[in-house]
Amino acid sequence: MTEQAQEVMVDEYARALRLPGLRQVFRDRARQAVDQGQHPVAYLAGCLNQEILHRQESMLKRRLQEARFPVIKTLDGFDFAAMPSLPKERVLSLAEGRFVRQKENVLLIGQSGTGKSHLATGLGMAVIQHGYRVRFVTVSVLIQELLAAQDEHRLPRYLQSWRKIDLVVLDELGYVGLGPGSPLIFQFCAERYERGSMIITSNLEFSRWTEVFGDPTMTTALLDRLTHHAQVLVFNGESYRFRQSQTRNSGRAQ
Repeated sequence: MTEQAQEVMVDEYARALRLPGLRQVFRDRARQAVDQGQHPVAYLAGCLNQEILHRQESMLKRRLQEARFPVIKTLDGFDFAAMPSLPKERVLSLAEGRFVRQKENVLLIGQSGTGKSHLATGLGMAVIQHGYRVRFVTVSVLIQELLAAQDEHRLPRYLQSWRKIDLVVLDELGYVGLGPGSPLIFQFCAERYERGSMIITSNLEFSRWTEVFGDPTMTTALLDRLTHHAQVLVFNGESYRFRQSQTRNSGRAQ
């Protein structure tokens, strides 16, 4: 059998075994192995390592698409100096993903524009790197989906579909009243209690959450669940967006 025929055969074997990473490199690595006098086992190990790397890259790409981040933000791009009250080391420890494994929550509380969504997205990105499944959703979008599922008599199935997600990033709680979606948001969060982690961003301190949910008893019950296994980070500082706007305006004036 010629060398070309052998390569075709290996290519077909790799295709049948679903080894795309190996398919990409086995020819070039085979030639390098011959030129360098490499042992066959070392050559095989190199090919298999490439397959592992390819699968890790593919999984990361799938997880990022699944997360549905509206904008990609990382912790490296977060300006901790502008938010000195925020404990940087504590945030970086959260990025290791231990809170997801332990099914704990992270609650980010502070006024609009202080970087809560950025930090929530950055933490979500970080835990994806550790192999967890993440989904980002705003409160308004989640309410629409919950109401639609309820109207179509598929709410239990919809709620169950979220159980495969390790970390839910629920953004912008508190900007508008929840109206008829209030009990559904409560049910959604209650379903995740000790089953999966959440990062929730809110512009309201806990004492004002009744304004959003409209029911003191339900609000108290929800906070009891959310804070039972939770870390709370408070954002005290000037709005990033306001400061950036002021900087741009100053630049134009000069």
